[in-house]
Amino acid sequence: MIRKLCFVLLLACLPILVRAQQPDTARKTSPIRNIDLQNVDVAPNAVDTKGWLLLDKDIQTELDGAVQNLYNFKYDKAERQFRSLRRRYPTHPLPYFLLGLSNWWKIAPTNVQTKEYDKIFFAYMDTAITKGERLYEADNKNYEACFFLSAAYGFDARLNAERHNWRKATVSSKRALDYLDKSKEANGLSPEFLFGQALFNYYQVWIADNYPLLRPVMLFFPRGNKQLGLQQLKSVADNGFYTGPEAKFFLMRILNNEENNPAASMPVARYMATTYPDNGYFQRFYALLCFNEGLFPECERTSRDILEKLNRGMPGYEAISGRYATYFLGWLMQYKYKDLAKAKDYYLRSIVFAESTNEINGGFYVYSHFNLARIADKEKDIKNARRYYAVVEDKSEKKSEYYREAKAYLKKNKR
Repeated sequence: MIRKLCFVLLLACLPILVRAQQPDTARKTSPIRNIDLQNVDVAPNAVDTKGWLLLDKDIQTELDGAVQNLYNFKYDKAERQFRSLRRRYPTHPLPYFLLGLSNWWKIAPTNVQTKEYDKIFFAYMDTAITKGERLYEADNKNYEACFFLSAAYGFDARLNAERHNWRKATVSSKRALDYLDKSKEANGLSPEFLFGQALFNYYQVWIADNYPLLRPVMLFFPRGNKQLGLQQLKSVADNGFYTGPEAKFFLMRILNNEENNPAASMPVARYMATTYPDNGYFQRFYALLCFNEGLFPECERTSRDILEKLNRGMPGYEAISGRYATYFLGWLMQYKYKDLAKAKDYYLRSIVFAESTNEINGGFYVYSHFNLARIADKEKDIKNARRYYAVVEDKSEKKSEYYREAKAYLKKNKR
């Protein structure tokens, strides 16, 4: 999902792709400027930072609990504090951005499937943009305004891209990149300013490396630096107040998914799951890493915790987290505890969770059917084994081990 979002955001800036999605021969689009997004750790001496809430330590102390509540999915508690900040600073983008971010984290655990919070999310980000633009118009050296404008436009583009609103995603992503360029001059003032730059530096190179056909297209973008991007992201993760949790979120995903380094991702994921124990997204990612790395006691503990919170109806715990947890517990029942009855129950629950979110093309849906087929075969239940293997053959990647086994079984055990 993260790769998809960043991929879309970068490409959305290209006029040629805009025309492919939204034909418009009457309107010309200016090319992206050749800007440099390398690390700039120089604090501009001439900048007046008076009134910048981003750098206000008293505000950070006041909001520390609210940020903790936000990422621990205590939305109501966090939003009460954000609204209190809004009452005192009604013309500043910070409280509106934080309220928008809170609604983003109501959407994210569903793999961005739910549209329940779209309207309020866009409203808060639009307001943050309006407030930021007024600050920037009053002072074009207000890099704090540039930070919020880049961040708000970036989040707006992310959700519009998910909703296939390509024109809106294109406009917002280009504006996010423009303000990111402006805000880089303040990198030395705070680690917060490095966050967007770190992501761009990393993904600009990653896309070029992994999509060779797009390398000529990448020439239209500022040049990235993947290692510098990772270095910057780690710095923000360690030192950022507002962006620190988001940086850790991206870092654990990048290290595991893009860098194929689960050992490096594990301590970040463990930190996120233990620091925010009621965040279903962080818990399921940590459970996945534990499962893949063979840390089965911790995987089992976390999976049971996920299901217990799901059964209690806690915010952010839904079918996707349930699909993860029930599959892991089914596998453990089958292969560790040799309790096939419990294994079947967990696998069937995982299938139901997958079907409820229409995520049936691979993944845990196929793995659950595959293991149910093996259990049925072991129990001499050829009818059910065939039924489960038929799903595996239909849904798994051709030439995969699952596909080959399913096809061989079905061929051998014809009706």
